[in-house]
Amino acid sequence: MLHRTHSDTAQHILTYAQRLQGGGVERAMLRMAAGWLKSGRRVTLVLGSREGPLAAEIPQGIELIELGDARYSALLSLARHVRAVQPDLIFCAGNHYSGIAAATRLRLGRTCPPIVAKVSNALVRPELSPGAAWRYRRWLRLHPRFLDHVVAMTPAMAAEAVAEMGMPANRVSVIANPPAATIADAAPVVLPAGRYLIGVGRLEPQKRWDRLLAALPRLADQDIQLLLLGEGGARAALEAQVAALGLGGRVTMPGHAGDPLPALKGAAVAVLTSDYEGVPGVLREALSVGTPVVSTESSVAVREIVHTPALGTVIDREDADGLVAALDHWLGPEAARPEPVVSGGDPIAEYLALFDRVAGGQ
Repeated sequence: MLHRTHSDTAQHILTYAQRLQGGGVERAMLRMAAGWLKSGRRVTLVLGSREGPLAAEIPQGIELIELGDARYSALLSLARHVRAVQPDLIFCAGNHYSGIAAATRLRLGRTCPPIVAKVSNALVRPELSPGAAWRYRRWLRLHPRFLDHVVAMTPAMAAEAVAEMGMPANRVSVIANPPAATIADAAPVVLPAGRYLIGVGRLEPQKRWDRLLAALPRLADQDIQLLLLGEGGARAALEAQVAALGLGGRVTMPGHAGDPLPALKGAAVAVLTSDYEGVPGVLREALSVGTPVVSTESSVAVREIVHTPALGTVIDREDADGLVAALDHWLGPEAARPEPVVSGGDPIAEYLALFDRVAGGQ
């Protein structure tokens, strides 16, 4: 093993995040932490800053260590907090945070508790330049040295972890994220009048919402509205694109939504236009309420989720004509909404069983 085990079971789990701006990684982490607490485990969250709309979703009973510094570099102090609270296991919620896991392992050495990390984003990144792609592959190959176990959300993502990280197959598990649930006290989203498309996700370059905006003037239905739920650094650029295309009366970007499920349920189509994703939770959320999806092939998991044409359409990332054609199809009078897709299994229990095995040195 990479470490000296602290306990035979993971009674105390430590996880960490930079900020709570509304990303899928942090939202899923908070849902899982709530489930672990409900199951009787102790959970510590080391948080750079509680700034962001997800702060309202921090579960009661969690032991919060707030650093007061939202920079990624602030989390390099994680090793000090691990020494102080002595968790049985560290959970790294996504690829973005694996550098902190590596630094923590390096600083603590054999006294470091086991680290389990979730694959939250694609491990094959064709949009990167050749030099950046080479560096990314080299970085992924280091992960078996500092991670004890990896969780992928689908079988295809697990196979990608084995191939790209070089993780032994017996150190990779497949566990889905806990399904989203309606949040009773979340502020309601004001929905557009009439039919609308919906996009849910951070307003960041990765999501490539510019592709969806560019498609809107080309659709056969020139009355269809677009509701973009999310916040991020690309807002100004997207607003400028909306203005340049004359779409001010058809596009609404109200920011982060505490509970997007009602808006997803009311939409004609849910759209995802990303360059890269891990396992896009919004696709599963849309299908869980019977809304068809159109998505770029931003991850090997997309076709696992949209596994039949009855659920939606998957297109190449740069296929602008294909995006328009897919949206026209699903907005057409002959398109039938899919039956809601019900998720199976108990991800909370599956995670805890895995944590106990890893903490026990198995």
